[in-house]
Amino acid sequence: MEKAMDALIAKAGVLIEALPYIRTFAGKTFVIKYGGHAMVSEELKNSVAQDIVLLKFIGINPIVVHGGGGEITALMEKLGKESRFAGGLRVTDKETMEVAEMVLVGKINQEIVGLLNRHGGKAVGLSGKDSNLLVARKKPPVQVFVKGEEQSVDLGNVGDVVTVSPEVINTLSQNGYIPVISSVGVSPEGESLNINADHVAGELAAALHAEKLIILTDVEGILKRADDPGSLISSLSRQKVGEMIISGEISSGMIPKVEACVRALNNNVSRTHIIDGRISHSMLLEIFTDQGIGTMVV
Repeated sequence: MEKAMDALIAKAGVLIEALPYIRTFAGKTFVIKYGGHAMVSEELKNSVAQDIVLLKFIGINPIVVHGGGGEITALMEKLGKESRFAGGLRVTDKETMEVAEMVLVGKINQEIVGLLNRHGGKAVGLSGKDSNLLVARKKPPVQVFVKGEEQSVDLGNVGDVVTVSPEVINTLSQNGYIPVISSVGVSPEGESLNINADHVAGELAAALHAEKLIILTDVEGILKRADDPGSLISSLSRQKVGEMIISGEISSGMIPKVEACVRALNNNVSRTHIIDGRISHSMLLEIFTDQGIGTMVV
């Protein structure tokens, strides 16, 4: 009986620890980039969905952004089409864009919406084409080295966000819904464009004047040494981010994540977080505990 009471008291202690954070963040907007292993593991999918629905019920407005590069590649393989990359970006011809849009808008987006609804939320799926939410322009060709020779590669339907029109998100969020946005934008000419989901999250956080941008990924956060999980940097200034990119300490897929954080911070987003989506309920641990996890970019 005593052990059971101690367990109940411990649970009450967790709630008391979370109380000042709940009070501070009530009514605020959090943009959540959902990706990495958390999109693959069934257990983690449910953990993330529970976290997001809980945020909504305690008065926070979560906005979910997702990509889905792995699933695009898998479907391309099934269709017998090779995935090509240049400068870390997918070369997206017309056929590849059709596959990407099918996967991102028709499959992954609806799976996330269904999962959130199953856990008690009211989620609505959107792409950047809805209400011209994300108007983008095609990226210019990138320069790559092939067998020691520099070549120019046309990325096709790959875009950079030009304007964000967040009215549809605000309307949904204010009426109790959780918007779920896939990283497909539209050009001024009406073409579908594939956009990096981290960059989309940063642009949306900036346009929505969000309190937080939270990026779920497959590593502990930003590491001082890439091969040493014990070298996690718990807090990092945006000025230091630039230095670490130049030195190579931040590289590859982490670059668009920190770029998204810096973009958001430069537009008055209060805090940005890169956290390990492989940990169950990692968002709640980062947001509502004194210690937190992952890397906070400020």
